[in-house]
Amino acid sequence: MYIRQGYVFSFEDAIKMQARSRLESILSTLDLKPVISKLTNQAKCHRGPKGYSVEAKLNALIAMRVYSMGSFTELVERLNNDPVIRYTCGFDVFGQIPSVATISRFFSLLTEKGCLKDLFRQLVEQAEKMNLLDTSAIAIDASKVTANEKSVPRKNLQDDGLSANWGSKLDTNGNQITWFGYKLHIATDIKSELPIALCITPASTNDGIMAETILKECKNNLKSKPQYYLMDAGYDHKALYELIRKSYHAQAIIPLNHRGAKEPKEGFDWDGTPICSAGYRMVYWGSNNGVNKFRCPHIMGKCDCPFGSSWCSDSNYGMVLKTRVKQDPRLFCTPHRGTTNWQKLYNKRTTVERCFGRFKEFLGLETGLNVRGIKKVETHAYLCAITMIATVIAVNATKKAIAA
Repeated sequence: MYIRQGYVFSFEDAIKMQARSRLESILSTLDLKPVISKLTNQAKCHRGPKGYSVEAKLNALIAMRVYSMGSFTELVERLNNDPVIRYTCGFDVFGQIPSVATISRFFSLLTEKGCLKDLFRQLVEQAEKMNLLDTSAIAIDASKVTANEKSVPRKNLQDDGLSANWGSKLDTNGNQITWFGYKLHIATDIKSELPIALCITPASTNDGIMAETILKECKNNLKSKPQYYLMDAGYDHKALYELIRKSYHAQAIIPLNHRGAKEPKEGFDWDGTPICSAGYRMVYWGSNNGVNKFRCPHIMGKCDCPFGSSWCSDSNYGMVLKTRVKQDPRLFCTPHRGTTNWQKLYNKRTTVERCFGRFKEFLGLETGLNVRGIKKVETHAYLCAITMIATVIAVNATKKAIAA
């Protein structure tokens, strides 16, 4: 007769004795109550054979992004084979777990209700309160997202703003890239490089057109008011400069794109620097309250004007010209375009590119995209962003607790 020896600790006790897992730390930062309350009543018709916790299913989708899983099938297999992840997500350790179909239906419900946007905004506010964000300047850009569906010939495309289509852009080496799918537009701060606003559009959507939507999202998600918005030359639209100056009381830091221009504006160089009457570039001498000051290049020793300084001014100080941003927000900006201070600000735009890199390399933005339709792709993108912000919050909360 054999008597089975009882366990000293239950499985739950053993789990609690282990070092806190990355997933557990991340999930502990999330307040899922608002999301769960929106989904609970609707989820009754979407539950599995015995019914599964809404919170557990949502945790499982976040775990899918934490471990960069490529499909719902992979998620279900991982839950079956890894009791630690299963327990951390909130499923019964020795019970059944949702099927692939159940997870897929729950993902569709999340998409239908659109409640991940509120959770994302809540995390951005939390990160801002923890002083993890530097919102003095915001970087905005867009990146390709290849669709997980069969490509359609251009002549058969539906231009409805919701369907995947063909996009084209130049990479960092100047090579033309084309893809069938979508674009992810995001804004990041310049300190933590975390996303603070995002949206998904068909691949052919112009970046400049979507900038207004991203700017509105930034305003809704942040308590503070950014001073600068950093964008590449693809956003060089006069209306965008006007919008940022008048509606957001900020300065757009964007390189000029001389599309089809044969010569600069009369009296100015390509970058907005005034040209003196002798044909020399004047010397930038600082800015204040939206006004840039320029001085005579001969007086400043930048050229040897054959006419001397008296040609333009009787003063020993030399001729002075001022440009005002309100006169032409696109051509004039403070700090003056091309100066050291302007370049330092613009260099911080690379924070958004590093954010894209983390989305794709660590969170499976494209490799884990096993859904179709722009709304589901947006849900997928929000799960990536939520996971990224929650991870940074968890790490900093842990460091703070250790320091205390």
